[in-house]
Amino acid sequence: MSEDAPADLGESFRRLIRSHGPMPVARYMGESNARYYAGRDPLGAAGDFTTAPEISQMFGEMVGLWLADIWVRAGRPADAIYVELGPGRGTLAKDALRAMASQGLRPEVHLVEGSPALRQIQSGALGGAIFHDSLDTLPDDRPILLAANEFLDALPVRQLVMTEKGWRERMVALDDAEGFVFAAGPSPMDDAVPQDRRAAEPGTVIETCPGAAALVEALCERIERQGGAVIFFDYGYLAPQNGSSLQAIRAHEKVGVFDAPGDMDLTALVDFASLVELARRSGVATATAEQGAWLTAMGIGIRAQALANRSPERSKDIQEAHDRLVGAAAMGELFKVMAMTARDWPRGAGFDEGPRRKPPE
Repeated sequence: MSEDAPADLGESFRRLIRSHGPMPVARYMGESNARYYAGRDPLGAAGDFTTAPEISQMFGEMVGLWLADIWVRAGRPADAIYVELGPGRGTLAKDALRAMASQGLRPEVHLVEGSPALRQIQSGALGGAIFHDSLDTLPDDRPILLAANEFLDALPVRQLVMTEKGWRERMVALDDAEGFVFAAGPSPMDDAVPQDRRAAEPGTVIETCPGAAALVEALCERIERQGGAVIFFDYGYLAPQNGSSLQAIRAHEKVGVFDAPGDMDLTALVDFASLVELARRSGVATATAEQGAWLTAMGIGIRAQALANRSPERSKDIQEAHDRLVGAAAMGELFKVMAMTARDWPRGAGFDEGPRRKPPE
């Protein structure tokens, strides 16, 4: 956006569309979220949504114990660093680092965060943390222990729609009343659709997320070269699916995706099926699970009981937080976990064991 662009992002988009024609969904989502996150704290009751680390300390503790367990079984490398993508208020990092310290792991902390407003909050929560705008400036000579919660879902998705004339990119256009509407782009996009998914009914929408794919590729290359482990948490799916999953949240309620660009959180379901395949082609060990199953396997139920025994007056709140994190009707099934570990590092706990790819001869 130019410096003289209106403060209202919707009007900026209208001007661009009037001048240059419809814009891709990915651009609409990317620029909307860039504006949204730049100047606010979106978390908590006064914000727009609440994430798992804000629900209970138990979530971050399970993440920290998972990373620490891998670190111990990898031989306790002294130079390992903790990295978090999109660390929110720093709550996950604080809880994870406390759990790591209980196992003797006190790593240097690196946070990848682009929001000045959130960096200020994180600095207060995590003194001494080193900030990065992207992965590019992370140390490249030390093992990485990386966590990311609800990071991938905010990356822009590209949508393709099947029309009577074939596949086209899904765009954001204006109707006669200057309202935003979806429209099919003019250029054929059949080559961008996997061969096994090209035959579809008109109106079918599929999503891809180039940013998530590039991130996973970069992390695979890093942990293979530097050693380490990565764990993602997000709402998404483990098998390919069709349909638009774009949604908007404002003040803890779902709103229309065109209601207030730049003033609402736009997200899409994460295609873990594609990311797992991409990671496996890179050679790293991968595993996935539903969040509820993973947290239960990691011992969150035992931790909840211990906290309740220590603070009986909070036992109801602790149980409710536990149920919200693991319950099938809450976050337990909708949210998924994806882990990646370097081939010569141990597999992570909490996942069903599967065959591990052997290093090339």
